[in-house]
Amino acid sequence: MKSLTKFSKMNFKKIFLFTLFSVSINIAAQKCNCKEEFHWLKETFETNDAGFKYVIDKKGETVYQNHNKLFADKVKKVTELNECRNVLFDWMLFFRPSHLSIAVNSKPINKTETGNKTGTENNWEKIEVTETELKEITSKIKHPTFEGIWLSPPYTIGVVKRENQYIGFVLDVKNSKWKQYQVKFKITEKPDKTYDAVYYMGDYSAQRFNNVEFIGNNILKIGFIALKRSFPDNLSDSQEIKDYIELYTTQKPFLKEISKQTLVLRIPSFDYSNKKIIDSLLTANHNLITSKDNLIIDVRNNGGGSDAAFQKIIPYLYTNPIRNVGVEYLSTVQNNKRMLEFMSNPDWSAEDKEWAKKGFEKLNANIGKFVNLNEQLVTETKLDVFYKNPKNIAIIINENNASTTEQFLLVAKQSKKVKLFGRTTEGVLDISNMYFVDSPSKNFKLGYSLTKSFRIPDMQIDGKGIQPDFYIDRNIPDYQWTNFTEERLNVN
Repeated sequence: MKSLTKFSKMNFKKIFLFTLFSVSINIAAQKCNCKEEFHWLKETFETNDAGFKYVIDKKGETVYQNHNKLFADKVKKVTELNECRNVLFDWMLFFRPSHLSIAVNSKPINKTETGNKTGTENNWEKIEVTETELKEITSKIKHPTFEGIWLSPPYTIGVVKRENQYIGFVLDVKNSKWKQYQVKFKITEKPDKTYDAVYYMGDYSAQRFNNVEFIGNNILKIGFIALKRSFPDNLSDSQEIKDYIELYTTQKPFLKEISKQTLVLRIPSFDYSNKKIIDSLLTANHNLITSKDNLIIDVRNNGGGSDAAFQKIIPYLYTNPIRNVGVEYLSTVQNNKRMLEFMSNPDWSAEDKEWAKKGFEKLNANIGKFVNLNEQLVTETKLDVFYKNPKNIAIIINENNASTTEQFLLVAKQSKKVKLFGRTTEGVLDISNMYFVDSPSKNFKLGYSLTKSFRIPDMQIDGKGIQPDFYIDRNIPDYQWTNFTEERLNVN
């Protein structure tokens, strides 16, 4: 594990720890017919996913049929719901790593005749250590360890050590099907003193990581997941680390002045719910933004959202007409239902509903085909406004940027003012616009994609990502990226 502060292991008395542990695993598990679920998934994906044929054309029909035979054998042996979900998702990874999903649907809790609850969430490993007990264990920690209490909204997570593992379990949670004391992650110390982890997502599926590290004393990174230390609360950090933690852990966009020349606009997500916040920030600080030489837009770990969320940023970047390559929709009876959902959405304007209505009619007239809902393959945006300041705009990116964030970068990097700093993005954009449907059994919810970009194959993003103009190498820790970027902007 790489650490910004020296990591020291504190071995508490094992006898005391073992008296506090109580691991509970019920043998009951929710059953399913995985063979039937696989048949439905395969047929649905082949018919409706916009990227299906594109991948088959690249990899070949023979390779695909061999893939299917392998998984047809696998699903025959699977009877448990969550295990089936994992096998089905592995089958989907043949096509791409993202913009697809399959999750176990939440269901009302059933009871057997003996009164035992079934379902993955009710048959999960537990560590029954109270918050009071955990604070007593960790209250004397003077150097950072994984042990303690951590916040990762909506979860409050306790971490205790058992043999060569640090086990994170839910102490408190709001608005989630997760229950108190259920195991949320496990960090395993390997013989070479490095760490890997398994983290259980909201649907109880396992996500594995081989990068576990501290940022300062109070942030624990497990892959792309960040947890903020709540207890012990006596481990201090430098101001530079505190500033970075503010950037890294914020849930909402914010704007901050870091020098006389430079502002930082932090956008953790382009989720549509952040659009009003971003728009308000820009409106309220317009005079400040246009008085500064430098603007740094930090979108690290921003996995996407809605294109609408970044539209108000564009005028500050604009120097010349912006070209945007469109997408084509795969028209199927199932896919076209999304337009009907848009038309009945009370949050959509009359103008947007009219667009959906016309789109539905055009799609329905071309079942089985790819359809361009615009008149042109490429649109060009010209703005009347041009701001002299900010003169220099840097966008800080990393490997966790995907989807809408990558679309934002494709738009922004056309400006003469803009340079990208950091590391190559994830590369999840070409096949997009996800749609979600339930399986006939209602056990699963499948997410697949409706559109394919006209950029491919000439300018493929999927599997390649968007490269920075200024690569920030591994010798520069994450918490120094902002200062590194500002120094480069100030070089004449």
